[in-house]
Amino acid sequence: MSDNEGEQGPKSTFSIYIAEGEQLFNKREYTKAIQSYSTALTLQPEDKNCLVARSKCYVKLGDSENALKDAEASLKEDKKFFKGLYQKAEALYTKGEFEFALIFYHRGHKLRPELQEFRLGIQKAQEAINNSVGSPSSVKLENTSDLSLQKADELKKVPPKPVKKVQLKQQAQKTVMSERTARQLLGELYTDKEHLEKLLRDEDLIKGKTRNGERLQDVILNCISYLDTRTEFWHQQKPIYARQRDQKLLRQQWKRTRNHLSTDPTRYILKNLEEIDAALSAGKTKKYLKKAQEVLKNVHGWSEEVLPNKSEVLENLHSCIGNALMDLDDVDKALENYQKALDLSQEGKLIESISRALDNIGRAYTRVGKFQQAIEAWEKRIPMVQEEQEKAWLFHEIGRCYLELQRHTEARDYGVRSLSMADDIGDEKWQLNASVLVAQYRNHDLVQKEGLGSNDVQSVHFYQQMHEKMIDMLKEMFLQQNGRKLHISPSTLNSITEPQ
Repeated sequence: MSDNEGEQGPKSTFSIYIAEGEQLFNKREYTKAIQSYSTALTLQPEDKNCLVARSKCYVKLGDSENALKDAEASLKEDKKFFKGLYQKAEALYTKGEFEFALIFYHRGHKLRPELQEFRLGIQKAQEAINNSVGSPSSVKLENTSDLSLQKADELKKVPPKPVKKVQLKQQAQKTVMSERTARQLLGELYTDKEHLEKLLRDEDLIKGKTRNGERLQDVILNCISYLDTRTEFWHQQKPIYARQRDQKLLRQQWKRTRNHLSTDPTRYILKNLEEIDAALSAGKTKKYLKKAQEVLKNVHGWSEEVLPNKSEVLENLHSCIGNALMDLDDVDKALENYQKALDLSQEGKLIESISRALDNIGRAYTRVGKFQQAIEAWEKRIPMVQEEQEKAWLFHEIGRCYLELQRHTEARDYGVRSLSMADDIGDEKWQLNASVLVAQYRNHDLVQKEGLGSNDVQSVHFYQQMHEKMIDMLKEMFLQQNGRKLHISPSTLNSITEPQ
């Protein structure tokens, strides 16, 4: 194909350009092959086999982004196109997203179990995941077949840049996560994490092996990596949940305000509630706080004749102010506003607002380590909660408070309730979260029964037992993200909750 052919338009047929691309690919002239396939696609833009062929070239050049775009384009019309599924898995693998690559290797294997490349893909993705967990500082990519990323000599020429980018991103995320935040989110597990990190510095210990023949260094790194994953999950989940809930209630407030006469005060409230919501959505905490305090001051000066739903508006504003103060780490003042919101809600018999106030009070108490007070607030809230996902969250939070108080039986009971609720609605995130809580009870129970110490090899092996079911469940959840409900069977639940 001439250099100026792209400018003048294709001169040959689609099949000729495809054949030319295949020849160039076999000669390892991947850039030229891409040009041929691109020209072919100008003739038939949606040809899925051509898109897959060009994606293969991008993989060979280490361009995972374009490889993934072509693979996804090939699946646009037919989600079960097995070549597209395989190529998407390969692109994700090149990008360093091994867990998601594993999902698509499994999907392809389910459709075409006779094809060896899917089995090999599953194997190499699982190995890459294990390597990245066992040795976070380096991920070893293995070439297991002719259909793998590159041959050995090409690996030397084209370094796996996408993987390095992923590693750098992970390291940056860990740096941002403050120790204070990690301590708050992990609770008593933070002490375990510190202990494991201390063991990792013991050069003599990490050379040893467990009873199963596994290297202690790998086991310790596995546990630390798991705890880091949990920390990041809790860090993301709680604020998102709270913001979504508060925005939902704030918008309900608008609707109720609109039902009243269009007096100046109601128009003022409506306008400012919208501005408060916008500041909340944008994460502008100080602006959000200032606006809410300004509106609160004005509302106090109006009578209920002027503003019929004054109590409800005041409750909402105190709740907003409390949230902003929590973001600014002024927990004492936040609690004052949450308590005022609760009092106003109870006076007006506003069940939904009472539930919100109790939730906020519970979260504030956990922030300062007052877990018994948090439990009292949250347990009052249980009968008011209607949504099953919210119940799964609430049961989990109460269970974690009991765990902090060393009341392990109560923690286990709430963990089981949370797990059962999450299982009913197929919520993978809360299934995993609740399972961790239940496993922590099992940890305590085994220590009590077997008398395991905290400074010997047995304790390290125990931490592995404690987390390996959770790690396996996490991997399984990645494989289930195809729209089907993930069901935890009674036997699986028993294996987690009952000590062996």
